[in-house]
Amino acid sequence: MKTPTHERRGSRPTPYEAAVAATWRHEPLDDASQDLRGLVRYATLAASSHNTQPWLFHLAPRCIGISPDRTRSCPQVDPDDHHLFASLGCAAENLLLAAEAAGLRGDVRWAELDEQVRIHLEPCPPARSARFDAIPLRQCSRSEYDGAPLTPDELSRLEEATRGEGVSALLLTSAEDKERILDYVAAGNTAQFADPGWADEMRTWIRFNARDAVRTRDGLFGAVLGIPGLPAWLGKIAMRVAVSAERQNQKDAVHIRSSGAIVVISSDVDDARHWVEAGRSYQRMALEATSLGLRTAFINQPVEVAALRPQLASALGLGSRRPDLIVRVGRGPEMPRSLRRPIDQVIVGSA
Repeated sequence: MKTPTHERRGSRPTPYEAAVAATWRHEPLDDASQDLRGLVRYATLAASSHNTQPWLFHLAPRCIGISPDRTRSCPQVDPDDHHLFASLGCAAENLLLAAEAAGLRGDVRWAELDEQVRIHLEPCPPARSARFDAIPLRQCSRSEYDGAPLTPDELSRLEEATRGEGVSALLLTSAEDKERILDYVAAGNTAQFADPGWADEMRTWIRFNARDAVRTRDGLFGAVLGIPGLPAWLGKIAMRVAVSAERQNQKDAVHIRSSGAIVVISSDVDDARHWVEAGRSYQRMALEATSLGLRTAFINQPVEVAALRPQLASALGLGSRRPDLIVRVGRGPEMPRSLRRPIDQVIVGSA
């Protein structure tokens, strides 16, 4: 991670910089077998749609349950809760890696009746992996990459990391494939920006200035999207005026063409259990990419617009498989970071 801004300028950190430093770091896990809260903290550093952090953790002796927090669902962009359950999978994968580093092996089970991911823990020799080390470094880097191709070894490691139960990945590297994905992303942008409900929901989850980002510790800090710090009321007005499908398509064209590869994650069965597995697969892949010095960013518009999903599946030869997540990968700069809520706000009781 690069030197913090306040250290480069020789001054005390701002509240936002202090919150970033306190959030995106490793912490000791020596007592994890007795206190599972440390594992939960690592779980909350996972990805979630709009950084809504839609998860609740239930702690019991040697067991952690992760259930959806539907008060944080996004019915406009995610009407079937696909991304919500994928976010639970992302959190579960981080938790498993942290548990292994602490000397606990996790067995993941899906409780259909309760819609809960349950992780049963047993002692094992501690094993700190490169993916675990990458947890505080991973971010969704919404920036232009350098355009360099990925090496065969990098592509192989990303493909291997993405394999899961009923989940697989398609890695696209040719200019032709990137243009095909870009066409679907552009169609997704056009559909989403034309939907007032979608636009209102997106604005709800943007934190337009550092003070609001620190106050809520959720949502997307505007700086990660290239939005200058503004009062919330002015930011929402500015987005209505300055942000459009056309401008977003121009930005996405630059971003996609500058990427080394596009990863399309798809699942065998279109249900919550497989959505969780797709989230786990993404998180493994993103952490593997981070360990390789690569950046990742979602370009999920084609899988979020229901009418486009089967068209994309057909174009990519996926048959009846559901395209779950689309991610671009490449080399690029570190971006500002969104924050996470304190673990006391996400731990709700026993499993």
